[in-house]
Parts: sequence; structure tokens; C-alpha cells
Amino acid sequence: MNLITRAVAALAMGGALVSPGHAADPIRLGLVDELTGPQAEAGQLTLKGVKLAIDEINAAGGIMGRKIDLIVEDNASTNPGTVLAYSKLVGEGKIAAVVGPLRSTQVQAASPTIAAAKVPAFIGGSDPSLTRVNNPWIFRIRPNDLFSSKVMAEYAVKVLKGKKIAIIHSTDTCGAGGKNALVEALKALGVEPVTIQGYTNNSQDFTAIVLAIKKSGADVLTSYMTNAPDVGICAKQLRQLGLNMPWIGSASLATDTALKLAGEALWGTYTVSDFVIDANEESKAYAKKFRAAHGAEPDLFSAWAYGAVYLIKHAIETAKSTDAEAMRKALLATRGFKGVEGTYDFEPNGDAVHGYNVVKNEKGKIVFIQRIDFPLQ
Repeated sequence: MNLITRAVAALAMGGALVSPGHAADPIRLGLVDELTGPQAEAGQLTLKGVKLAIDEINAAGGIMGRKIDLIVEDNASTNPGTVLAYSKLVGEGKIAAVVGPLRSTQVQAASPTIAAAKVPAFIGGSDPSLTRVNNPWIFRIRPNDLFSSKVMAEYAVKVLKGKKIAIIHSTDTCGAGGKNALVEALKALGVEPVTIQGYTNNSQDFTAIVLAIKKSGADVLTSYMTNAPDVGICAKQLRQLGLNMPWIGSASLATDTALKLAGEALWGTYTVSDFVIDANEESKAYAKKFRAAHGAEPDLFSAWAYGAVYLIKHAIETAKSTDAEAMRKALLATRGFKGVEGTYDFEPNGDAVHGYNVVKNEKGKIVFIQRIDFPLQ
């Protein structure tokens, strides 16, 4: 890891550089994270989630009596940066597992490197295809969008009473995959979208898209937007141009960054979210710890990564080893493991969680409505 990356990681952790040699025979975990670039705020939250879990585990004696050391590599919020960061991590020495990357497009780019390294990678990307490329080393900690699309379609049509559905989506791997799944889920309900509008990440102007949605006569808006800053810009422009229809979207609508950037423009919107504080006892307990440590509310960016570290602990303790193949088998045999994202029941392809939460933005506060789980296939 270069000195700049180590310095950024140290600052993000309160000034203490994470060293791979502070304890005898530590368990070394890696983190591929967005410490710089347009998604740096999400990356800092991810780091906080990982660090909180590690601090708790180390304070309780570690894993099988061994403390955890964390090595962080910055991917600069890019695909090439992700491949480089992962390669550097697994090349630095014996790494038991890697948390990250988060974004579907980053996972897609790094998948060949993950497969070649033969080290368990705990990812956050929700595009369904990521666990369908015969890569036995990918373990998805969040639910995939085959589930979110079903929940979104059902809610848009049956609860929000939408007859003319509009879709807005990022054209990256996550947004395109979510859009495709949503189109199929709507089709199963006998609904054809009246307009589908794509955009590139980090867009600054959504005017043309908003006008196209307005012209379509849509009565409900659905969305798969990858980056929270895009949500903020789009939401404000929607309201400025007079579109106030019901809106249900993917998890980015309920992130802390989107809430801060969009303000009132997101009030009244619905989100299909993998993490929400009131969904279960584990998420409530995590929120209490996160508030105590950081004086803020947690969102999915910290929660998924916190859950990943505890799944790594579970895998090592179950396997009684940090051997990669033993950990892989232990994970695939995991059933009924309760965590902040829900209950982890692993499928042979590495998917673990099979449900989503529906939440509503009530004047800036995310309010839990219901949890919808699907049976393990």
C-alpha cells in the first residue's frame, strides 16, 4: 500500500495507522474502499462500519484468540483503481479475506482478479449477474436486485396504484441490471413502463430526463440510481420542474448522503432498502453502537461492511481455520445466521440475503414500513 493511501486510511480512522504487525500472529483482513473520488463519503462510512466491527471483536479477544489487523487500499472510486487495489491487497501477504468492493461495476471489473487470488471476497454490489459468473470466491453480503425489483414492482403497482410506471436508472452495471429486473417484474404484473430513462453516473443535469418523464404521463416513478449525489441532484430537479408523483427507488434514496443533499425534495419517497435501523434486533443494536461511536445515524454503507466482518469471523470460527477453502465451505454451509442485513442463508453461488425492507422518508426521517423475504431457492 502506498504512503498516500496509508495516510488517508489513518486519517479516516482518527489518525491511527492500521499496521499489519501490532500483535503476534494476527488475522489480516483487507478492505477495498472508496476513500477518494466522487464516492468518498460512502467510502468513509464503509470504513467506519468495518473498523467498528473489528474494534468490537478485538476488544472481546479477537477470533480464536487472534486479533484482527486491517489493511486498507483506496480504489479512488474507479474500476481500474479497484482492480489495482485488490491486486495490491492480496499481493501484500497472507490475507484471510477481503471486504469490498461495494459497487457492482467495480465488482465486475475485479472479478477475474478475485477468482485468481482465491481469497474470499465479501462484496456489496447488488447486480444479480455478479454471482452468476462461476466465481467461487465471491460472497454477496447484501441482497441482489432480483429481490428488490420484485418488491419495488409490487409496491408501485399494488400499493401506490401505479398504472403508468416510469423508470430512471444509471447505465452502469448496477443500474442496468436493476432496470432489467424491474422491467421483468413489472411485466409479470401486466405492466409495461411508459418510459425508461438512463443516465451516466455523476451527471449534473437531469432536465431532459425529467421532461421526458413528465411528457410520458407517468403516475409513479421507480428508480435504480447507483450514486447518492446523483439522487440529490435528480430529486431537486424533479421537484423544481413540478413532478411530485409517488416515487419508489433502490437503496441509494435512503442513504445519509442523499438525504443531506436532497433535503425536502426526497420527502414522501419510498425506498427498497437492504438496511434499515428498525428492521430487526441486530440492526437496532448496531445503530446504537454506531451512534455511540460516531454521533450519527448509520446507513447501508457502514452496515453491510460491519456485517461482512462478522461473517468473516463466523467463517473462521466454523472452519477453525483461516484456510481459504475451509472458510469458503463454511460460508456456503451457513444457514440462519442473523445480522444487520437480515438472515444470511448462503446459496451455492455466494448469495446470502433474500429480502428487502420498504421504508418511507417522513420529512427527512427514514421510517420502516415492512420487511419482505423470499424463500431460499
